[in-house]
Formats: sequence, C-alpha cells, structure tokens
Amino acid sequence: MFKKLPGDEARNLVSTTPDTAVVFRPAVVKTPAFVTLVIWLFRLVAGLVRLVVRHPVAVAVPVGLGVIWIVYGRTMALVVAGFVPAMGLSWFLLERDSFLRLVGWRLLAWWRLVFVYRRHWQPVMVISGLGRHLRGRDYLPHLRRVTCDAWADRVSVKMLAGQAVKDWADRAEHLAHGFGAPSCRVAVARAGRLVLTFPRRDPLAVPLPAVPIPGDRDPGVGPVEIGRCEDGRPLRLKVHGTHVLIAGATGAGKGSYLWGTIRGLLPAMRAGLVQVWALDPKRMELSFGRDLFGSRYAADPAECADLLEEAVNVMQGRADRFAGLQRSHTPTTDDPFILVIVDEVAFLTAYQPDKHLRQRITAALATLTTQGRAVGVGIMAALQDPRKEVMNIRNLFPDKIALRLDESEQVDMVLGDGARDRGALADHISPIPHRGAGVGYLRLETSPDPVRVRAAYVSDADIRDMVQRYGSASTDGTNTGNGSASTGGAAEGYEYGSEAA
Repeated sequence: MFKKLPGDEARNLVSTTPDTAVVFRPAVVKTPAFVTLVIWLFRLVAGLVRLVVRHPVAVAVPVGLGVIWIVYGRTMALVVAGFVPAMGLSWFLLERDSFLRLVGWRLLAWWRLVFVYRRHWQPVMVISGLGRHLRGRDYLPHLRRVTCDAWADRVSVKMLAGQAVKDWADRAEHLAHGFGAPSCRVAVARAGRLVLTFPRRDPLAVPLPAVPIPGDRDPGVGPVEIGRCEDGRPLRLKVHGTHVLIAGATGAGKGSYLWGTIRGLLPAMRAGLVQVWALDPKRMELSFGRDLFGSRYAADPAECADLLEEAVNVMQGRADRFAGLQRSHTPTTDDPFILVIVDEVAFLTAYQPDKHLRQRITAALATLTTQGRAVGVGIMAALQDPRKEVMNIRNLFPDKIALRLDESEQVDMVLGDGARDRGALADHISPIPHRGAGVGYLRLETSPDPVRVRAAYVSDADIRDMVQRYGSASTDGTNTGNGSASTGGAAEGYEYGSEAA
C-alpha cells in the first residue's frame, strides 16, 4: 500500500487499523477561469499565426474564396474556384519545374505533414523509444517541419533534452517502417536539431548510359562527371588532390567508376595534362582498353611493383623541385597529374605469395598515399575485401566509396565508424545487376555524411570507341617531370554535387 505513494510520504503515515486504506491527497490549487481563458486564447492566436507562416498557400486559397463569397456572392466564388485549378493545371503543363518548386512540393509537404507524420508521430515515437509516456503525459521530440522534393521527404526534428544522435540512428529502421518509407537517414542540422530523410522512391533503380566524353576545347583535371547522385545532381568525382578507395563485392560495379573516370579525363590525357598508370593484376578489366595506357600498363606482379616504384621516383623528384617554391600541384604538360589506378589491389598485397614483392608493393602504395597528393600523384584503388589484414592502408585514402558489401560490419570498415548508422546501407544494395551494379555510398574527406550515388555503365562498345578515338594519346610521349615517357591516362576523384544512377 505504502509503495504506491509518491516520494517519502509513505514513511510519515501511520495506520492503526490494519485493513484501513490510507489515502494521500495532494494539495490542489484552482486556476481562475480568467487565466485559463487567456491561456487558451493565446494558444489559439499563436497556432493561427504559426499556420499562416508555415502554410501560406494552403491558408490563402480557402480564405480568399471565403472573402469572394461574402463580397461578390456564391456564383463568383464558384467561378474563381474553377479558374484557380485550371490556371494551376496550365502552369503545371507549361512550366512544370517552377510549378513544382513554388506550389507542388509545398502542397505535398503539407499533405505529408498532416496525414503521415503528424498523424503517426506520437505512436511511432513512443513505441520506438524516442518518446516517453510518464504519468499520463507524453514527452515527445518536436516535429518542426516537412519539406519534399522529387524523391524524398525531409523531416526537421528537435530532439528531447538529453537525447543523442546515436539514439535516433539506432532506431532508423523503426522510423522507416513506422512512417511507411523504405529507409531513413539521420543527419545533424545543428545542436539539438536533426533532419530525417525518408525516400519515397528510388531514383537510382534504372541504370544510366555512359556519360558523354567532355569536349576537347577546354580539357581539365577537375571533378569528372561519372553518374548521378540520389537527389538528381550529377556525380562529379574528384581525383586531383586526393586518393579514392572503392570497395565492393564481385559484380558490384567497381569498373563503372574506373572507366567513368578514365572516360571523363580523355581530353586532358590528349592535351598532356593527365597520365593514367594502370595496374591490372586480374587482367580482365583495364586490359580491355590498354591501348589508352601504352607503356604505363602492368599486369604481372613484378611489373606492377616496378611501375609503383617508378611513380614513387617521379613523386620524390617533383617534391625535390617543388620544395620551397609551391605547396600544391597545378597540372602542366611538363608536370602532368598522374593517376595510378589499381584494380583489385588485394591481389598485390594480401594475396601475393611472394613476400618480397608484397613488401615492395605495400611500401610503394603507402608512400604514394601519404606524400603524393601535394605533387600531383593520385591513387584510385579497387578491392573486394576491405578488412584491415587485406588492406592495412585503407585509412590513408581520404575519399571512399562503398558499393554492395556482404556484411554490415564492412560498411564502417570502408566509410568509417558510424557510416552505416547514418544511412549507408551498402549491405542492402541489390545483387541483381541492373538494379544494384554501380550503386554505392560515397564519403568525402570533408563530410561525415555518406551520399548515395550510382555510376553510369560504360559498356564494351563505349570502351572500344574510347580506344579508337583516343588510343594514340597514350603513345604521344609527354614529359613526366623526370624525363620518362608518358602514356595516356585518366583521373578520377569526387565532388559532392552529382548523383549516380
């Protein structure tokens, strides 16, 4: 009986009658009716102001029709009510993008807010453990606003005091199923504020054709467009000034990223601003277009070790010449940007039976990844198994791409701790080629949040056309900065601002 009393009051109560229940009644302070009415009126006015500010279009339409009804009569109101949808339909047909931006997505956001998120907010929060129901009162995170675009809803949330981002990331699946979305991604807007992204459809479900080769008039080594981001923007991969690691299971689409980068850098290769040095221990991917690389192609492990050590010599020679003069590299025909592409790097490191060769290759890769960016030498490496014992220098790659992986733990191995909690579900990518090949999550050095992308598919016919049009670029022979001949090449990097399909 006494355990049900609040606080320490049970200790101060004494009952001399064994079967008599002791009733504890706290003091009740009655609020004057005037104060209650003022509070209700204030809440009503605040709610109306908030409604007008958040949903100006949804409020203006019925209010305007009501004013017309009162001033001009029912007939005029019905005429205007029929004219407004007709005008909206004409606007939609003639200027669809502006209509969606100014009206369509706002109306959809209001609809989703009222009939999806606000309707289910309380049960989803309580059942998922993000809200609390204590003594008849709900303590819930505050649903602030909803915005929509062509592919997803973005819900702005104010967390409860004391909550952490991990509390929400751990319950991403609860939130996705609770609001009827295929997935949920959690991002930090600012202290105490989160943005939950709920995709409504998958814009990367259909493969993309190869991106057209850039024009030869203005060749550059900047970010190369190779596909599309989930939000519809082009996927531009930056390779100059960084190193890129691509990890994915067999058939995940690593070749799309390699060939997409090479394809985008072909004009710069012809102009002598870029060289691609290709290491192809599998002999199945890069060999298909080896005429683009000329003498800078190696498949035998010993030749791969020699080519990597030659890249180290070029890097060190440039460092000696640049010392005290410049801190960053600008591609020129005398000092072109060198992109070393290694397909299936594990064949040269963990799976190489020759210990001496393995040590030479590992040492060269470590040297290039730690010192090569500033002098214009970049590494793009692809592998299937991202474990530390297979690739012990993976943390030396600033930019990483995780394609389809076999285990959930591998996602954080590639993209860093917490990447999967932020929505990088690389282990859930479809193994069906036309749906999942080339789809992945990219994490940049400058941003902790992974971006879902898809690289365009470069077919065999596309590669043959590249070789036919640009194969001679690999045999022109330009200066590498130490007197050695060069071959054509391609560079790849990443810049957040595009999406792969």
